[in-house]
Amino acid sequence: MAKKVTTIFIRDDAINLLVMRGERVEKWATMPLEPGMVSQGLIVDEAQLVEKIRELFKLQKLGMGKVIAGISGHNSVYRIITLPELPEAVLPEAVKREAKRVIPVPLEEVYLSYQAITPTKGVTMVFLAAFPRNIADTLYQTLHRAGLQPYIMDLAPLALCRAANQPRSIIVNDRADHLDIMVIVDRVPQLIRRLSLPSETESPTERLVTVTEEVERTIAFYNSSHQQEPLDAAVPMLVCGDLARTSESWQALAEKSTHPVSVMPSPVESPKGFDANEFMVNIGLGLKELLPPKGENNFSLVNINTLPEVHLPKAVRLPNIIAPIAITIGLGILVYLGIMVVNKSNHISVLNSELLPLESLVAAENQTIAALEEESELITPQIAGIEAATGIFDNTFSALLEARIKVNGDMSQIVNLLPGNLNLTEVNHIGDMITVTGLSPDENGIFSYARALRNDGRFSTVVISSVEALEEDEEIVGFNFEFLLR
Repeated sequence: MAKKVTTIFIRDDAINLLVMRGERVEKWATMPLEPGMVSQGLIVDEAQLVEKIRELFKLQKLGMGKVIAGISGHNSVYRIITLPELPEAVLPEAVKREAKRVIPVPLEEVYLSYQAITPTKGVTMVFLAAFPRNIADTLYQTLHRAGLQPYIMDLAPLALCRAANQPRSIIVNDRADHLDIMVIVDRVPQLIRRLSLPSETESPTERLVTVTEEVERTIAFYNSSHQQEPLDAAVPMLVCGDLARTSESWQALAEKSTHPVSVMPSPVESPKGFDANEFMVNIGLGLKELLPPKGENNFSLVNINTLPEVHLPKAVRLPNIIAPIAITIGLGILVYLGIMVVNKSNHISVLNSELLPLESLVAAENQTIAALEEESELITPQIAGIEAATGIFDNTFSALLEARIKVNGDMSQIVNLLPGNLNLTEVNHIGDMITVTGLSPDENGIFSYARALRNDGRFSTVVISSVEALEEDEEIVGFNFEFLLR
């Protein structure tokens, strides 16, 4: 029989509950939430939410058991980092050290989850996610108080990426208070953006303009950072959320995009009346346990359990189980030994008669050992030379590793601090000197970028070496710029 999983995703305005058996939706339900009960993914009124969850499960006649839970993804950071090929035992520490460089918030405020992906010789590519501790902790505590056992968690944007059965795609998820844009290449989420949107102050037309601009800006940023492999026109754009409710909305987006735009299809069998668009995050959560066999799909390769280690089930103490058993076994052994002592005393006299020949054999073995020790003394000086050569190799490898990490850190900050309206055209890193060239629609953006690089503190020198206006028909259309960083 196919495996059955229950998933729960708590949005700011509703609780989504979905039960899947294998690749088929079996049961689903939504319960609206009053404003202010959950805000930006953070549970504010835990007591009321506990009652809402219990009521929802009671209405659906579901037991309060194990669930897969979705974390909102608000204020989360995603990075793909490159590390040298390392043993599995030291990978966690290496990831944590690199996270300190690339995550723009103190690690004490976030939980880290990671997964090594697409390994190549000499290099380890790692997908890294950092998400607020307070959001994850309050979600776990609320579900636990309600009587549920969240044994797997995942971030909503990663669940959406998993629900897209495409090796390359652009996902646009528009919700009342935020916009998610994800770029997937080679089945790996390469870029994830979440933007807060002032829904109460924008008309539908204005909101669509904002969504379109942010999508175009995201694609332009990705292409500028991947000039050798940009997103071509064949990469599909999949829309979900509020944007997918009416065809007029996403068709208007399609008219302005060079990519084919369509509603994100359900990757699982859906019964009549089921609105997959409203439960796409839950579907992605269910697929964490119900993915088809390898080689038969194009789902995301990233499948990490973001359940914080502090909330993992405590291991059962073996002494509490073993002690009573050990006492019973011990009493049996004592009785058995009493019988054996009598038999062994008779056997000892026989063994003593066999001892003399064995002592002669030991003497012969001692002579052999002495000869081996003499050979060892001759080999020892050679070992010292080998150890010295090994030390030189280790020092060289450490220097190369430190250089790689420094270059990766420099490049990450140069890209992370880049304003959205600027594009980089070239970055050359030679020794301690870095040359950065790019294109800006105005001079203010150039100076703003330079100030950000100076204020960051990573670079001791930030010099604007040139700013050149670009003209078309005697009109300035932009500026080329060049920075020198040390």
